[in-house]
Amino acid sequence: MSRRLKMIVAYDGKGFGGWQSQSHRNTIQDHIERAFESIGGKPVRIHGAGRTDAGVHALAQCAHVDLLDERFSAARWTEALNALLPPAIRVLRCRYVSKDFHARLSAKGKLYRYRIWSGPVLPPFEYGRAWHVASPLDLEVLKTAAKHFIGTHDFTSFAADPGKSANRTDSSRGEREKKTIRTIYSLRIRRNGSCTTLDFDGDGFLYKMIRLIVGSLVKCALGKLSVEDLTDRLAFAQAGPARFAAPAEGLFLVRVRYSSNR
Repeated sequence: MSRRLKMIVAYDGKGFGGWQSQSHRNTIQDHIERAFESIGGKPVRIHGAGRTDAGVHALAQCAHVDLLDERFSAARWTEALNALLPPAIRVLRCRYVSKDFHARLSAKGKLYRYRIWSGPVLPPFEYGRAWHVASPLDLEVLKTAAKHFIGTHDFTSFAADPGKSANRTDSSRGEREKKTIRTIYSLRIRRNGSCTTLDFDGDGFLYKMIRLIVGSLVKCALGKLSVEDLTDRLAFAQAGPARFAAPAEGLFLVRVRYSSNR
């Protein structure tokens, strides 16, 4: 009988090809699976809560794996994996869970954070962790535009590839419904000095959805796009030309939400 191990993983996405395993074998999933194989001597398959893209960071990605090896406690797995993983990937904690838990299918929602540094100079310690926008942003316009994304919408206009997004089943949506419909519960915007953060809390997010939303919001805050044009694009629900996705390095997966007993 195998046992299911739940993991909370943090990583700096710079230099990796995203979460999901690829042929070049330089993704977060690839590195964790290799660490498990080095310890247990057998290949395993890791299941993540979602697929962060190349360059995107995570403060608390969730994943699970089924293990036949029962030699280690959950705490010992944390130590053993971190001894083999690159320093930019860390397993924060592990625990054994029941087989009805699934990192992706049991998820109820996700919280993402996007960081923007507004100012003529990007501090070196912010390099790779924030989008540098040298021109000042109009915070009130940014907040006004952001309110239009809260609620349930068809986000086709804010998916990099709606067809690809529809195949990336998120949260507990198993049926083949219109998978470009998502709900954003809140979009909180804060400014602290030169750093502006946008916190997205939603039931799920399409391929590059947050980066496309942020790109449009920043255009509004710079006076390059009207709020009316932005809302028309959302209402039109069609992927069109001249869309801009904010860079990956400003995006962080902060938390995956589950029911209280998960």
